[in-house]
Amino acid sequence: MQKIYMGDTGLKVSPAVYGFYRWEEVKDARATLKKIVSLCLELGINTFDHADSYGSYQCEALFGDLMAEKAFKREDVVIFTKCGLRVPNQQIPEIRTRHYNTSASHITKSVDASLKKLRTDYIDIFLLDRIDPISNLEETALTLEKLADSGKIKNIGIANFSVFQHQLLSSYLRKPIVTNHFEFNLLKTQALDNGQLDYIKQKYMQALASAPLAEGQIATGTGIQASQVREKLEELSSKYNADIEALAVAWLVKLGAIPLIGTTNEQRIRNIANSFTIDLDHQDWYELYNVSAVFQSVKS
Repeated sequence: MQKIYMGDTGLKVSPAVYGFYRWEEVKDARATLKKIVSLCLELGINTFDHADSYGSYQCEALFGDLMAEKAFKREDVVIFTKCGLRVPNQQIPEIRTRHYNTSASHITKSVDASLKKLRTDYIDIFLLDRIDPISNLEETALTLEKLADSGKIKNIGIANFSVFQHQLLSSYLRKPIVTNHFEFNLLKTQALDNGQLDYIKQKYMQALASAPLAEGQIATGTGIQASQVREKLEELSSKYNADIEALAVAWLVKLGAIPLIGTTNEQRIRNIANSFTIDLDHQDWYELYNVSAVFQSVKS
């Protein structure tokens, strides 16, 4: 799998990224993580997306332990992590309610904790997960720049920001934001209409598309929209000699988005990897979009 540049940063990433954002209920997380990371590396996916809270606040440490076991070298992987979302957990009793915290002090503590858990001295891209409206954004931006100047983080990213929030944070920063991570798939195409993708292209960035298979709904969903999209994918499947999930991700790749894999289903991971061998015909792309857009326009 050929690596691609993340915007104009000079950082190269795999064209698909594996993320641990759906690991709350994963059983035997240590063994599963080892198996999934090994599969990803075998497929050429060397870029991994973390957050301090993923997997009940455990995934960073499990990944760091695996690297310490010399399953792979630090220089052979690209690591993203993030903070902002705070989720109640038995191990952290001070978190009473789900909330966001992007204060300067929390970001600093979170980065230091992530570096320790991941057993590394730098993070390739550090992302803020949503914007906290009651934190001092000027102090937030200054803290991000200080962390970048120190070498602890190499690049700044964001997750689940609207265009206006993206612009607001950018106005306080001297350093560029290199990516925005948000949900985007054939069943949820709002980023094409709300300006998120347009703004990303304007800033020479790459979008990270989370839930590229709509959490399995593209293959198994029983709703009318999922059923109609799946019917069109099945119609195209023989033309491209490809699995419908690979076609669904190829639809995203055609837009320049980087699929952010969240499943632990090995076949689904392989399907996503196979999407890069598919070049959807111009009108086939629109046929899929039109089928989905009909239902989304009704919802809105």
